[in-house]
Amino acid sequence: MKITDTLYRIGAIALLIGAALKIAQPLHASYIYITGAVLFAVMQFIGRERGGNIALRRLVFQQQLGGIALIAAGVLMFTHIRNEWIVALFIGALFELYTAYRIPQEKGKIK
Repeated sequence: MKITDTLYRIGAIALLIGAALKIAQPLHASYIYITGAVLFAVMQFIGRERGGNIALRRLVFQQQLGGIALIAAGVLMFTHIRNEWIVALFIGALFELYTAYRIPQEKGKIK
């Protein structure tokens, strides 16, 4: 397994742990979450597709927007007292979920 895949998974696990711990340990959870979000998004930007298929490039761009929304959720965890970060987390999760299913389908059409 490549190091980028490992870092990608570590970032995803840190995202989940940080979001789950937000109730019990808000300050520590924010640090865990933002670390995971940055790692997750950076790995998405590094491993992006550079092919000629316009649909695949559009999906990768949407995936990167999801990563940016996840980082925005982490920033909102620090800057707002209420739960505005949940909206950004939801938007980022929707983008990530959609592209997680659509990118493999689009790659299958190319081959």
